[in-house]
Amino acid sequence: MTHPELGARVLDDAQIAHFVERGFVRLDGAFPPVLAEQARAILWRDLGCDPDDPASWTKPVIRLGMYTDAPFVAAANTPRLRGAFDRLVGVGRWLPCRAMGTFPVRFPSPEDPGDTGWHVDVSFGFDDPDFMNWRVNLASKGRALLMLFLFSDIGEGDAPTRIRVGSHQDIARQLAPAGEAGLSLRELAADGFAGSTGRKEVLATGQAGTVYLCHPFLVHSAQPHRGKTPRFMAQPPLLPREPLSLDRPDGTCSPVEAAIRQAL
Repeated sequence: MTHPELGARVLDDAQIAHFVERGFVRLDGAFPPVLAEQARAILWRDLGCDPDDPASWTKPVIRLGMYTDAPFVAAANTPRLRGAFDRLVGVGRWLPCRAMGTFPVRFPSPEDPGDTGWHVDVSFGFDDPDFMNWRVNLASKGRALLMLFLFSDIGEGDAPTRIRVGSHQDIARQLAPAGEAGLSLRELAADGFAGSTGRKEVLATGQAGTVYLCHPFLVHSAQPHRGKTPRFMAQPPLLPREPLSLDRPDGTCSPVEAAIRQAL
């Protein structure tokens, strides 16, 4: 069940305008910290290292698979988040999250993790074994939102995701001539995402339970961990129930769609 009146309370008009213009909105207290604690216990179990022994943290990043355990699903489906989804994507236009996606757990390390390039999260064409051939199009086929779920407290030194503010507009304009076929990650990355180079950069910091709800075209990047405490963050997509449409009458476009229209 969706609650449009709750959505209006979760995100006000100023936050919606921020999302359209800048490509993201930060939602503090999106899920209870106790769920983050329960989730971290499951992740530590699977990491094969000791949370109390930094000597066992021998890699800069360890990637864990899809998680469908109760704490993860509960974290993704709080009334606060569901209300925000209604506001950003539209009532009835998104699918409930049934998995938290993959976890790139980052550890303090002087080593280069090897995955810190600027990028957008592509959303279809996953049958190709070469991930650089995976694709995204102007209708954001297969993805309604990019989401950053903070499962640990993340400060500026704890490898927070870097965000190029407003870069979703650059990507929308780049995708427009490509039509339904869209562009591959290889094509988008050919110039190193130079189209958004001059954009202001912000860091996705916050306490455990914070979620950054981002436009699917937002350019972002990981970074090395120079802090002291391992970082737990997930990036599940919000899946669309129906395709985005840029041809709706004014007033019925979602903020995700309005941002694309405005960029063009």
